[in-house]
Amino acid sequence: MNIEQLVQRVEILHKHITDLSETAYVLTWIPSELLPQAFHQLYSAAKSIQAEAEGVYQQHEELIQTHNLLETERQYYQNLFELAPDAYLVTNPEGIIQSVNTAAARLINVSQDYLRGKSIIDFVFPAEPQQFTNELIQISHSQNVKEILLLLQQHYGKYIAVSITVTVIDYESEQPTKLLWLLRDTSGQRLESHPHQNQEELTDNRPIYKYDKGENIPLNPLVILYVCRGLVKLSTFCETGEEILIGLVAEEMVFGSSMTSLAIYQATAQTDVELVSINVSEIGFFSTLSHALLPKIQQRLQQTESFLVISGRRRVQERLHHLLEFLKQQVGQRIPSGIRLTVRFTHEDIANACCTTRVTITRLIGKLQEQGIIMLDDKKHIIFPDIS
Repeated sequence: MNIEQLVQRVEILHKHITDLSETAYVLTWIPSELLPQAFHQLYSAAKSIQAEAEGVYQQHEELIQTHNLLETERQYYQNLFELAPDAYLVTNPEGIIQSVNTAAARLINVSQDYLRGKSIIDFVFPAEPQQFTNELIQISHSQNVKEILLLLQQHYGKYIAVSITVTVIDYESEQPTKLLWLLRDTSGQRLESHPHQNQEELTDNRPIYKYDKGENIPLNPLVILYVCRGLVKLSTFCETGEEILIGLVAEEMVFGSSMTSLAIYQATAQTDVELVSINVSEIGFFSTLSHALLPKIQQRLQQTESFLVISGRRRVQERLHHLLEFLKQQVGQRIPSGIRLTVRFTHEDIANACCTTRVTITRLIGKLQEQGIIMLDDKKHIIFPDIS
């Protein structure tokens, strides 16, 4: 029964009470003193019910008006979302797409109906899903606006560079949290950046991977690794199984198997290491990223040439001398008594870099200590003392 029917029935009841009152007065067997009191109470009750019914009807009309206003406003904002020139998506915290506007469907080059119910992770560059999943977990537990740079896969396999801004929509109620995604195509951008901004380009919005001292770092030909903290030793192995040192990657330097043609290429953490991974394919899409990486790759090339010069020296003493000078420049730290290598290198490490035996290096280092050219601290770190 709706509100209008209730009001009509109350009016009919009121009319029946009036008719009954007129009929009862002609019945002589009913005591006359009871009728006025009974009908007055019944009439009052009916009037009260009618007034309440009319009040409920009025409230119902107001609710209908409010509902219509809210629906109009909802449709207004839905149209704004749908017709916005920028690409927008709404997902749950797991990245399942719930709403998508026309611009977003056009950007990904698929229909809106196809996108609804799909995971946004399905459209991320194949080398990045796990990294992006970790980002999603962090985003859904944060109230901060998050900005991400990544490659998005369009229909038919084409990739575009996009800048994504993610906002958490928290209703402060029992409704589940949602994520609002703003996507902008940055494939055609060619921006000039300050060196400090380039430095941030390598680390911002990227997960940090940590490795303990002595741990091997897995290499992927699709990524370049950037060292945020620590020192990484790069090495290969000759036919006899001996390890050959081919590089030392300090903080703010890069390395990766994509930067070498060696069949065997191993990266080992010389200290506790923190690094981030950068997809090789990103370099062609983001000019700021390529500008930041170019001097880092050049630095690795120059270091490789330094190792070639060291290994090309005929005498072992010369190779050792140039290696120590190289290490002094790369990982040396000024202390009151001179310059100390921040990393401890074993005689075996130095022997591998000098292409000689550990016994020979032990003998030569002993001579350098006797001559006062180097000394060791209590942690076996090499110190180059200041010579007055």
